[in-house]
Amino acid sequence: MLRTIIFTLLTLSVCLPANIATAAKRKKDPRVVQAVNRALDYLAREQRRQGYWEANGGQYRVAMTALAGNAMLCEGSTTTRGRYAKSVRLAVDYLMEMSRPNGLIGFKEDYHYTYGHGFSMLFLSQVFGEEEDIERREELKKVLTRAVAFSAQAQTSRGGWGYVSAKDQPNFDEGSTCITQVQGLRACRNAGIAVPSEVIEKAIKYIEECMTPDGGIQYSIRGGGARPPITAAAVAAMFNAGEYESKTVEKMMKYCERNIDPGKTTSQFFGHWHYTHYYYAQVKYRLGDEAWNKYFDEVSKEILRKQSASGAWKETHIGDVYPTAMNATILQLDNGYLPIYQR
Repeated sequence: MLRTIIFTLLTLSVCLPANIATAAKRKKDPRVVQAVNRALDYLAREQRRQGYWEANGGQYRVAMTALAGNAMLCEGSTTTRGRYAKSVRLAVDYLMEMSRPNGLIGFKEDYHYTYGHGFSMLFLSQVFGEEEDIERREELKKVLTRAVAFSAQAQTSRGGWGYVSAKDQPNFDEGSTCITQVQGLRACRNAGIAVPSEVIEKAIKYIEECMTPDGGIQYSIRGGGARPPITAAAVAAMFNAGEYESKTVEKMMKYCERNIDPGKTTSQFFGHWHYTHYYYAQVKYRLGDEAWNKYFDEVSKEILRKQSASGAWKETHIGDVYPTAMNATILQLDNGYLPIYQR
C-alpha cells in the first residue's frame, strides 16, 4: 500500500486547483493577516542583497532561502507580481546560482546540505510552474533536472538519504532528510521534471522499513525510535496522494493524534515543533474544514502568542528566519496558491 501511495504521489500531474479563488476570498482573521504581513515584511528586511537568507552564524543559506521564498509564494507573490515579487525573484536567482555542475543546489561545505537541496527543489519547482518567460523556464528546467539527478546519486544503498550525499558519507541515512527529498522530488515530478522510478522504489522501501508497530516513523532504518516530526511528514506525503482511509494512514494518524494534536502534553517535549507542524498543518488542512478549523484555532493562537515586535519568532537556536518562514507558511496554507499544499 505504501509503495503505491508514494509512487502515486510522485506521478501526480500539476494543475491549478479550482478552489484557489475560493480559498483566497475566505474571510481571514485580521490578527492572522496582520501577523503574516509582519512576518513576511520581517523576512523581506532580512534578505541579503545577494538574495539569500541565513541562520545564525551565516549557516544554512540555501535551506533558509528556499523556506523564506516559499512563505512568500504562499502569500500569492511570484517573481513578477505581488508585494514580495522582488524578494522572490532575488531568492530564485540566488538558488539558481547555487546550482553546481553535479546538480547539488548548495554548498558541499554545509554538513546538512541535503535539507537545503530538497527544500530548493520544492521552491524552484513551484516557481517553474508559474514561469512564463521561455528562456527562464529552460534555465529552471536545467537546474531542476540536474538537482533530481544529484538526489538520485545521493541516495544510500538502503534507499534513504543522510545529511549529505551517500558519496560523502556512505551508509548513513535518516527519516527526515528522506521525507525532504521525497517531497522535493514529488514537486519536481509534478512540474514535469523526469524522476527515475528506481529512486522512488528504493525510497518507498526505506520508509516501509522505518515504520514501527504503533504507526510511527523511526529516526532511521537502524532504529532510534518513532519520531512525531518524521511521522507527520510521512502522513502529509500520503495525503498528497489522496490516500486518507487506508489502515496504514489510520495507524499513523492515531500516532500523530496521540503525540502532536494541540493540547497533548507530550507535544511540548519532542522538539522540532515548527518542522512538525509545518507538515501536520498540511495533514489537518487536507482533512477538511472541520478538522482544519479546530486545529488552526489552537495552533494559530500558539503561533501568534509568541510573535515578537519585529514580526519574527525567536524560538530556535539556529536563528529567527527558520521559525518565521515555517510559521508564516502554516498561517497561509488555506490561501490556496501553491498546488503542493492543496486538498
